[in-house]
Amino acid sequence: MTNSLDTEQKQNSDTPRIGIAFCILGRPEAVLLARGAGFDFAVVDMEHGPLGMDALGQVATAGLAANFPVWARVGGPRSGDLARVFDCGATGLIVPHVDSVAEAREIVRACRFAPLGGRSIPGPIPTLDYALLSALDFCDQADRAVSIAAMIESAAGLEAVDEIAAVDGIDMLVIGTNDLADGLGLRGQVEHATVLGAFGRIAGAAARHGKEFGVMGLPPHLISSHAPGATLIVATNDTNLLVGGGAQEVARLRS
Repeated sequence: MTNSLDTEQKQNSDTPRIGIAFCILGRPEAVLLARGAGFDFAVVDMEHGPLGMDALGQVATAGLAANFPVWARVGGPRSGDLARVFDCGATGLIVPHVDSVAEAREIVRACRFAPLGGRSIPGPIPTLDYALLSALDFCDQADRAVSIAAMIESAAGLEAVDEIAAVDGIDMLVIGTNDLADGLGLRGQVEHATVLGAFGRIAGAAARHGKEFGVMGLPPHLISSHAPGATLIVATNDTNLLVGGGAQEVARLRS
């Protein structure tokens, strides 16, 4: 069986996947817009903005049909939507504000099937083409079809990063750039040496424990210095593109 994650996994691990976050675009057409622009994946951002599970379901199933991976970012480690995003077709989950190993383990408990976790077994799901499978085959295939990323974006998360990275069932560490700088008392100072050191510490923890490493909100000119080993980069979001591109076009016309 082929799904959008197969394409994601087949990409050269040395070539970062570049994605866009949807904060307001919650229709299936958004998938084709992102793919047409050349992005490798999209994130439905349910932490910030109006998008919820209904929008995620539409965008994620469109992504499966278009062979275009769609991830979901929920509100935090205690979100009631942790496993539900996978029931609705997301191939990846990004959990913000993971500050402790206990929270990382709780995410795995909610999102992975036993014996690793305690996720409830749903009915047929879009990620597996709604196939009618035995419980054994369903759990095995569903677990292998998805990825879970823990966001490190606070001083507490940075302190516990090695323990978080060691949790079986967490596949990736993702840095929330602006929140990490803010959590270190350096609001807006993403080029500060302390923030750069934190990036290196998080990337190192991911590498030591065989996990992937990704970034969100990092300006393009800082990728080479702050995240040279990142395999997943959320480059921008729909609102930044609309406002930034629109402002440039208006300025060009007015000139």
